[in-house]
Amino acid sequence: MNIITSFQMAFRSMRSNLVRTGLTVLGIVIGIAAVIIVFSAGEGIRGLILGQIESFGTDIIETEVKVPTGNKTTSNADASGAMTQAQGAQITTLTLDDMEEINKLSNVKDSYAGVMSQEQVSYGNELRKAFLMGTNASYIDIDKSEIEYGRFFTDAEDKSLSQVVVLGSKMKEKLFGDSDPIGQSIKIRKSKFRVIGVMKERGAVMVMNFDDYVYVPVRTLQKRLTGTDYVLYLIHQVNDLSRSENTAEEIRALLRERHDIISSDPKDFSKDDFRVTTMAEMLSMLDTITNALTILLLAIVAISLIVGGVGIMNIMYVVVSERTAEIGLRKAVGAKYNDIMLQFLIESILVTLIGGVIGIVAGVAIAILISWGANAYGLDWRFGIPLKAYIVALVFSIIFGIFFGLYPARKAAKLDPITALRNE
Repeated sequence: MNIITSFQMAFRSMRSNLVRTGLTVLGIVIGIAAVIIVFSAGEGIRGLILGQIESFGTDIIETEVKVPTGNKTTSNADASGAMTQAQGAQITTLTLDDMEEINKLSNVKDSYAGVMSQEQVSYGNELRKAFLMGTNASYIDIDKSEIEYGRFFTDAEDKSLSQVVVLGSKMKEKLFGDSDPIGQSIKIRKSKFRVIGVMKERGAVMVMNFDDYVYVPVRTLQKRLTGTDYVLYLIHQVNDLSRSENTAEEIRALLRERHDIISSDPKDFSKDDFRVTTMAEMLSMLDTITNALTILLLAIVAISLIVGGVGIMNIMYVVVSERTAEIGLRKAVGAKYNDIMLQFLIESILVTLIGGVIGIVAGVAIAILISWGANAYGLDWRFGIPLKAYIVALVFSIIFGIFFGLYPARKAAKLDPITALRNE
């Protein structure tokens, strides 16, 4: 019996019981649709985070404080960073003087510093808890934030410890409502700060909602509010993006010298109390995270595919039992082991392939709806399904069809013709 005849018989068998075939296909449809959705979500999440990273600028290098591990590591991303300070490990060695020295490097165009604090902010009867963002005048030139009206503070105001602030758009609404805040004074603790500008609405980036921030000159925040002289991170703008890796190495060497860190291996970051990260490294970390998340979700999806596969195996057992007499008759007139085996295997593969194709269509449709919903909610969700998603879906369909159809097919092929004919 040729393969075309096997396909024809498989189609006839499937048409003879459409309800059973439909229920069998449904399990595979759900699993394959989930595969497509997972890959699409991975692309969407990657695009979302990538867009947020790019919102800080694509020509930047970040230097942040980190806790020295004491253990030699070949990865610059292994040790905990600036957020560790929120957990009690405070690193105070990164300073504005470090930034000034880094600015002297040939490929560094400019830099800004970042210090965070949380304080009570008030105006009239309005009292709000706000995040204070201490930074310097270069912030507005390097970062993607923009002034709605008013202005940002100057380098002279920063160095003279001027008590001026720029409000995030939401913080302005919370304190002033529809009133014009420019020239008005707010209180931070017991000190008065004059409002000189309001930022354009930006929304949340990563876990930070810049619209709720109060921007303060970094030296003013350090000397008049927190009593410190260190910063959490530095952002450097480079002239030539292609030289970022070399510039990052120069920054590491400079900071190691300034912080008295002795290391014979430039790739040994264990003693470093800082971490320098290029945009390429940020994107690499992003790929690692999204790929790990995709693999984890695919492992969960595989469970639903296995359940669907077990359903196929059970149905194929029922089919073999129902057609025992037919198998006996075919064997009696000359059908060989391989003929019977091929017939039932093709039937199993067809079921999973049909389910796979329907699952792909359903998955794409659901992924589009998710993309529309995310964008309607205000997220920059970029719809996309990589080619490998379709390949994985179809390969899964074929593999599950073969794997779960093999045993019932072998059982049918091994039936004794005389015993099978008696079953009628």
